[in-house]
Amino acid sequence: MTTPHHPIAIVGGGLGGLTLARVLHVNGIEAAVLELDDSPAARTQGGMLDIHEDSGQPALRAAGLYEEFRALVNPGGEATRVLDRTGTVLLDDPDDGTGGRPEVDRGQLRDLLLNSLPENTIRWGAKVTDARPLDGGDGDGGRHEVTLSDGTSFTTDLLIGADGAWSKVRPLLSDAKPAYVGISFVEVDLPDADVRHPLSAEVVGNGMMMALGAGKGFLAHRETDGSLHIYVALAVPEDAFDGVDFTDTEAGKAYTLAHFPDWDKSLRALLADADGPLTPRRIHALPIGHRWDRVPGVTLLGDAAHVMSPFAGVGANLAMLDGAELGEALAAHQGNTEAALASYEAKLFPRSEESATESAANGILMFGEDAPQGMLDFFASHGG
Repeated sequence: MTTPHHPIAIVGGGLGGLTLARVLHVNGIEAAVLELDDSPAARTQGGMLDIHEDSGQPALRAAGLYEEFRALVNPGGEATRVLDRTGTVLLDDPDDGTGGRPEVDRGQLRDLLLNSLPENTIRWGAKVTDARPLDGGDGDGGRHEVTLSDGTSFTTDLLIGADGAWSKVRPLLSDAKPAYVGISFVEVDLPDADVRHPLSAEVVGNGMMMALGAGKGFLAHRETDGSLHIYVALAVPEDAFDGVDFTDTEAGKAYTLAHFPDWDKSLRALLADADGPLTPRRIHALPIGHRWDRVPGVTLLGDAAHVMSPFAGVGANLAMLDGAELGEALAAHQGNTEAALASYEAKLFPRSEESATESAANGILMFGEDAPQGMLDFFASHGG
């Protein structure tokens, strides 16, 4: 059998990879997307995203999907609240409809992108295990061979790693690996909150809520389905969760709530009342300013290029902007892939460094010794 060949192969079917595939399609360029999930419904896609007017929204315009995106916006979702550990509301900024970061459900946004692509663009259940250059000294320096978990392989002229924090493509460009940032999350959901958890629904409000203290806090979002998605943040060592069985819901709750003995009951209830699974998540980031030398035929986007802590709220937006700008660069430099990649990376690197710096600084503001004062000062300085 001959080895299949894809002129452009995008590893990863998240928001960044799909935005790239869509912008290429709009410009008459087809690509193959390799996604390790077996189907679009293989797992939930996370909670709400605020789509920024300087990144995610331009990406959706480039993809020709801006109007469809507006139809998905959650009215009132830009509301923001900041509380202290006593449950006192220190900032209550409602959504008056004039903000530039409308909220949408990540799963709905991903479906919008998926449905905008030609059939057979996505190769489902395609888990990449290895990638290597095919440089036989015959001018073939940009071609790569990619191996999948089922033992099959393919070749490509342009390999794009959109495959997240633990990218299998990144080692072709960089030895950097994500490192633990000192914060871990425990995630839970409270479904049908207005009926089943009315006090929690009232505490969270219509949009985003942050209840912050030194080294810990509750971050929450109201979802479009009426549920509340809760992130319990803890500044703990990287191995702190190793001895906790989070599949035992009550044991996971007990461990996590032990960090909040003197916090108001209304805040503890955000975790205590959860009856579904708890998801532990250690937060990792690549070094701020991560970049690489130009390597023929390969590049990265999104978390594969610049995974950072989530405290600037820009990860998905940057991934989509990366995808859009890479797609536009390839369309503008058809026949000269290296010029396209050099143009794309020249904007990618400084943008990523700026956002990673901001995200790390925000993490200190959110969980510093004077929390939540740091975030109150931040919102005051930004007109919030």
